[in-house]
Amino acid sequence: MRLTKYTHACVRLERAGQALVIDPGVFSEPEAYDGVSAVLITHEHSDHVNLELLPRILERNSELKIYAGEAVTGELSALGEAVATITVGDAFSAAGFSVQAVGGEHAEIYNGLPGTTNLGYIVDGEVYHPGDALFVPPVRVPTLLLPVSGPWLKTAEMLDFVRSVGPERAFPIHDALLSEIGFQIIDNWVNRAGQTTYERIPIGASVEI
Repeated sequence: MRLTKYTHACVRLERAGQALVIDPGVFSEPEAYDGVSAVLITHEHSDHVNLELLPRILERNSELKIYAGEAVTGELSALGEAVATITVGDAFSAAGFSVQAVGGEHAEIYNGLPGTTNLGYIVDGEVYHPGDALFVPPVRVPTLLLPVSGPWLKTAEMLDFVRSVGPERAFPIHDALLSEIGFQIIDNWVNRAGQTTYERIPIGASVEI
């Protein structure tokens, strides 16, 4: 499986000529959509979904299928059968990949906010994208896409999360708020205390897993 990192929380997965993209938000590069058959959205915040762009992407790719929770699919109801509503516990096939939806709640920022649903996705039992949450899945996953920065996240919580998940490897996501200095600090902490193999993927670059 090939994993390509785009800006912030967006990643693209490819295997056997098929591709899907997870959380292509307003910060993400348009090429993340090229040739994909499926889009997985964890929740409705704009850094994870570009509601204005998706209809235009669908015009260029009529085979595209969009999977998300009700808060997102309700906004995209005009797209008809191209949109599928997913809930926690669902298992489904997307672009030839097997996907499990886990989690349920967005991490709290302050005083109960934002109070929104968040779906984490386990793809082919191999890659876990948690969205904006620190939900530890009920099964062990080899590859964790690790949120490393955000208004809802402390470094100590991030380190506890990666250690609790216990992946073989972790790659940082949710990182657009970090400067190069900030990245060096986070990288050092995960390498020091994360108890996993950790690698930062440059924007637009890929790794084989």
